[in-house]
Amino acid sequence: MVTKNQINLIRQIKRKRKRREKKLFIVEGKKSIDEFLTSNYKLHEIYSTHPNEFNLDSIVNISSSELSKLSSLKKPNKHIAIFHQKDQVLQKQNFYLVFDRINDPGNLGTIIRTCHWFGVDQIICSVDSVDCYNSKVVQSSMGSLSKVNVVYTDLIKFIKTTNKKIIGTSLNSKSISDYSFQNFDGIVVFGSESNGISQETKKEIKDYISIPKTASNSTAESLNLSISVAIFLSKIKGI
Repeated sequence: MVTKNQINLIRQIKRKRKRREKKLFIVEGKKSIDEFLTSNYKLHEIYSTHPNEFNLDSIVNISSSELSKLSSLKKPNKHIAIFHQKDQVLQKQNFYLVFDRINDPGNLGTIIRTCHWFGVDQIICSVDSVDCYNSKVVQSSMGSLSKVNVVYTDLIKFIKTTNKKIIGTSLNSKSISDYSFQNFDGIVVFGSESNGISQETKKEIKDYISIPKTASNSTAESLNLSISVAIFLSKIKGI
């Protein structure tokens, strides 16, 4: 059965500071746990009310009441796992998706899931973006975090050290329909839904592209960020 020390560990790593200190994070649900088990993430431990659902040894039994107290979900699943974080090393790619000050965990999780769908295995985030090991990010990525490398770096330094074309996204600029993404090998920068791209990052960007509204009477202020990413990726991938 689960021990007090194990329960304390789960509670501790719900907080960002402790996650970083211990280099661990939580994954909930069979599907997401299976995704991480088949990735290059190292398992620390699985706690389960139904351990026979995994073909693994040394799974820790946990009661439903204990699991519900530890779970971050409104409707707790039968399984909760702890994995080791891994060092995220920037990989050279033809094009890069860059995210400036993304602070909504649900947005980042769905962005990661969208990138996985389109075969993009790396994104770059500013250091002040939400932690990709936040439980809401992990959950909303539906296991895709196990397949997408999330690198946190100083965006200004990164942009200045590359010779690639840089495109910023905005609400009012050149339409995405008027831009050719054939053999695109540049950088696309996205800002947060609430604040957009930071003023510091804007100084490094000359060209901007927007996704125009198709209905003139639409009162929507903006698109969900992950939907915007999907539209850009469909263009870049030539779909």
